Amino acid sequence: MSKPVVLIAEQLSPATIDALGPDFEVRHVDGADRTALLPALADANAVLIRSATKMDAEAIAAAPALKVIARAGVGLDNVDIKTATTAGVMVVNAPTSNIISAAELTIGHILSLARRIPAAHDSLADGEWKRSAYTGVELFEKTLGIIGLGRIGALIAARLQAFGMHVVAYDPYVTSARAQQLGVQLVTFDELLEQSDFITIHMPKTAETTGMISTDQFRLMKRSAYIVNVARGGLIDEEALHKALTTGEIAGAGLDVFTSEPPVADGSAALLLDLPNVVVTPHLGASTDEAQEKAGVSVAKSVRLALGGELVPDAVNVAGGIIDPYVRPGIPLVEKLGQIFSALAHSPLTSLDVEVHGELNQYDVSVLKLAALKGVFMNIVSESVSYVNAPLLAEQRGVESRLIVDDDSEEYRNVITLRGALSDGSQLAVSGTLTGTKQIEKLVGINDHALELPIEQHHIVMLYTDRPGIVAIYGQKFGEANINIAGMQIARSAAGGQALSVLTVDSPVPDELLDDVRSAIQADLLRQIEITES
Repeated sequence: MSKPVVLIAEQLSPATIDALGPDFEVRHVDGADRTALLPALADANAVLIRSATKMDAEAIAAAPALKVIARAGVGLDNVDIKTATTAGVMVVNAPTSNIISAAELTIGHILSLARRIPAAHDSLADGEWKRSAYTGVELFEKTLGIIGLGRIGALIAARLQAFGMHVVAYDPYVTSARAQQLGVQLVTFDELLEQSDFITIHMPKTAETTGMISTDQFRLMKRSAYIVNVARGGLIDEEALHKALTTGEIAGAGLDVFTSEPPVADGSAALLLDLPNVVVTPHLGASTDEAQEKAGVSVAKSVRLALGGELVPDAVNVAGGIIDPYVRPGIPLVEKLGQIFSALAHSPLTSLDVEVHGELNQYDVSVLKLAALKGVFMNIVSESVSYVNAPLLAEQRGVESRLIVDDDSEEYRNVITLRGALSDGSQLAVSGTLTGTKQIEKLVGINDHALELPIEQHHIVMLYTDRPGIVAIYGQKFGEANINIAGMQIARSAAGGQALSVLTVDSPVPDELLDDVRSAIQADLLRQIEITES
């Protein structure tokens, strides 16, 4: 069998290739060259990019086999996440790879502004010796204002507290307990602007945050204040910043990011580059050897997981998070229960409850709802189904889904049940569990019928009126057709009532034979189930 194709579209560290391992066919292309990129995507299963490659709707459409877009970094401005999600393509990044590098660069900008290091360097390099011309200010006992007290903001707070700075922060999503733990005082946005000697921004770029620092905000700041942005271009209104810097409304600014990158000659950022009270760097937040290696290795591991059909913790368009080792074996089980459910459903699904009973209630099992939706849809829709677009497919079809968790499991340590309402008003329930040290996947219930049968690739499910001779009838017919029955479970509510028979067979059963058996035993239900591995 051919190996999955991984396309590397930009320069990545050698450790990235090592982390991918020998299981993939690795190809290289210049992602900035569209004429080279688009044809190279034709049979790619994964593409690894940085910031120069645009994975927009055109590029995603050119990649019908694509399963994952991996951005070796944090920002995803160059990836059309909505289109990728609709196409069932997972988008992953390396959200923690550059946090130390970004924090240290922020501090570098603050120190450069405080002590006027770049200007003093240029003066001395030009042969001048003007010590008094570059008098700066100390950080000690100054107030640092952090807008966005996330991972990078917290790192900056800890480091600049060591300089003796008082740290205040504005972040509507951080609790006072968390801020207290960090030794940071939470204040309002306006209070931060009014109090701070140095302000640093660490916010995502959204419709709400674009231009969040503009004319009105500069008016609130001290005339001696400095502002730093190494997060995202556009968070600061560049024209308003230019006016504030040239009129003395604030003292200076440190910028690593710009609205247009690189800044165009006639753009708003270009006006800032020559100002003496501005320190600029060309988007170096993640430009350290350590950050690049971390990012490459991180996304390489994510690609391995994604192409292996597993959930990826760093996927941005799928509910992720760390999956506990105790929960992880349940993911393929639930996918298979989903396939069994959809094979047995005789009318469209309208709602689905994923019930998790037993010891698993102590863990985060939200991934199991995703696995159930993926399993339900993977054999009944024409689209490629993944953890990414399964919730979207459910939403498009009006299928509501819930996760129900409790500790009520009498017979097994854990039981997972998919219980759905069908459009004809009926309900269907399928239950499974994992047993033994080898965690054997077993089907343990269909509706009110209890059974215990290992889940294999091929099953036949039959529902009929219990009476003597039925097993002999279908046993003979399968035998005559050279269909081997590898296992069987029969469950019934009462003698002479309905009986449920689940067979494990070694090979697919022709439709004509199923019709013959259905007629011979007068089955109320007879379905073939073929389990597809992810």
